[in-house]
Amino acid sequence: MPAFPAALESQGISVIRGLAMDAPHQARSGHQGTAMAMAPLAHVLWTRIMSYDADDPTWPDRDRFVLSAGHASILLYSMLHLTGQGLTLDDLRDFRQWGSRTPGHPEAGHTAGVEVTSGPLGQGIANAVGMALAERWLRHRFGADVCDHRVFALCSDGDLSEGISHEAASLAGHQRLDRLVCLYDDNRITIDGPTDLSLSDDAAQRFEAYGWHVVDLGEAAEDLDALETGIRTAMAVDDAPSMVIVRSHVAFPSPGQTDNHEAHGYSLFDEEIAATKAVMGLPADKSFYVPDDVLDAYRAAGRRSASERLAWQQQVEALGPQRSEYEACLAGRGLPGWENKLPSWPAGESVATRKASSACLNAMADVVPGLIAGGADLTGNTGTSLSDAEPLSSTHPAGRQIYFGIREHAMGAVLNGAALHGGVVPIGGTFLVFSDYMRPAVRLAALSGAHSIFVWSHDSVGVGEDGPTHQPIEHVMSLRAIPGLRVFRPSDGNEVAEAWRLAVDLDGPSAMILTRQNVPVLEGTAANDGVARGAYTLVDRPNPEVILVGSGSEVSLCVDAATALSEQGVSARVVSMPCWELFAEQDPAYQEGVLLPGVPKLSVEAGVTLGWERWVDLPVGIDRFGASAPGAEVLDKLGMNPANVAAQAVSLIESEEQQR
Repeated sequence: MPAFPAALESQGISVIRGLAMDAPHQARSGHQGTAMAMAPLAHVLWTRIMSYDADDPTWPDRDRFVLSAGHASILLYSMLHLTGQGLTLDDLRDFRQWGSRTPGHPEAGHTAGVEVTSGPLGQGIANAVGMALAERWLRHRFGADVCDHRVFALCSDGDLSEGISHEAASLAGHQRLDRLVCLYDDNRITIDGPTDLSLSDDAAQRFEAYGWHVVDLGEAAEDLDALETGIRTAMAVDDAPSMVIVRSHVAFPSPGQTDNHEAHGYSLFDEEIAATKAVMGLPADKSFYVPDDVLDAYRAAGRRSASERLAWQQQVEALGPQRSEYEACLAGRGLPGWENKLPSWPAGESVATRKASSACLNAMADVVPGLIAGGADLTGNTGTSLSDAEPLSSTHPAGRQIYFGIREHAMGAVLNGAALHGGVVPIGGTFLVFSDYMRPAVRLAALSGAHSIFVWSHDSVGVGEDGPTHQPIEHVMSLRAIPGLRVFRPSDGNEVAEAWRLAVDLDGPSAMILTRQNVPVLEGTAANDGVARGAYTLVDRPNPEVILVGSGSEVSLCVDAATALSEQGVSARVVSMPCWELFAEQDPAYQEGVLLPGVPKLSVEAGVTLGWERWVDLPVGIDRFGASAPGAEVLDKLGMNPANVAAQAVSLIESEEQQR
């Protein structure tokens, strides 16, 4: 028997639909139709299926609900209010308003009970795949007593149209993620009109081909028992992810808007809302109507798993020696003193920063217990290979080496889902030029504060013979443009190690920008807080006449240029700036102590110069695409050499003197 009183179920669903109409109408903005059509499914999930405790919305062993169809946010907000997870009716009245807890699309970390930041279609499906990977990994690492839950994702025609859904579904099928259940709202509506304007896919056959179990419920969107049976059938599958297809009718039961593509957005106004409420037996003259008996029933449903949460807590306390590892995993951190395991390199050695990064990852593996890493078919190339690690797979579900395949876009979103699920420190790598394929997911990592770590190697025209298609030019700067993303471009192995410490210890996402080619280990990069402060003086001379600011492989170029300038009688300071974002957080006194006011400043970076005007007077870079030739030759031909930097510095000094 359902936990929710059967006599109230129909009224409860009508209340959800009333809220789905009223909140967008008050805002004069929003998406009513999908939330109305999916109200019965939401009711079944929150009252009959999902395990969660409204008194502790962050309980680690709760079932996860991912609203991939983020435009239907009012559906999620209504359920969070009704089940008592912190949202009030006033929050629903403030839907889409400045400072409200109910923004237009759900935002993780902003609203309790929202698992992922969804909105761009398809991202949520891939997030759910990451969550299911993390759940399975934790379950097999620590046992089902402390991790044993499901991931449900509500997706739309639009989600399945986006290419990321193909990548993510293929990976999930290959991994046989049996705790993942996608609920496909097959309403056959897009903004432009019926889906048959542009789509003739057979979703069931498509997902079966990916290795999913498919349950096609047909016209069951209003049949609560059929919905429950279909979902439980999917949950019983133990060797594959499942897709439950529900044929729904957007804006049902609106007399005038059901199945109208305009109801995808805001199309139900006063008269139509009143008519629809009359059909459902709700008072037409009342907005945000939630009768006490309905609210009490939903609040009881929201706490029906409290005993499970308490039992889980007892199991965690009984973990014994594994408890510290488990808690470090949940925190996304290392064990106490873990940073002491990071390697260092003596000045004078030569090592590619991608290889230094690989050494750091392998040193971290035993002391950052939640670390899982891999690449998009470039695992060894990017330094994201873990020595002797089992591949994470259906046969080795607690493996730590994950092979994402050639699926950059899905990889980024899977990392985010795993990070937001908690319990792992997810790391994914590819070539920097392919960060373009990942950008939507990277942006959402920053927006949601996901503790995802992106590794991008082959970071400049130093890539060489592969030519301009593989030589990143604008990519580092475009990543720096994303608020909330820390972009590390370390100069050598020692800066790499410190960047990894920060990426693990700090909240939010980080990007590691790494070289293909060997670079020298520089004097002064070890054992200081320069990377943590974003920039620092690496080489100093009395009364500097010019400051050379470099990042990554160009820092050593600045050091050589400073030596050449010294031979010409010019005193030059060298500043390494591995992380703009951390330097921007420093107080003005520190910033001015590094970038001395009144002293001409020149930057050197093998990429576009756009943006460097924030810090320097003259940027030296590459404002064109690269060329196919040996990497060292390409760098030299495009001005990335000490002689050109020294000449540019002299020119800058002379220009500044003339202006005085």
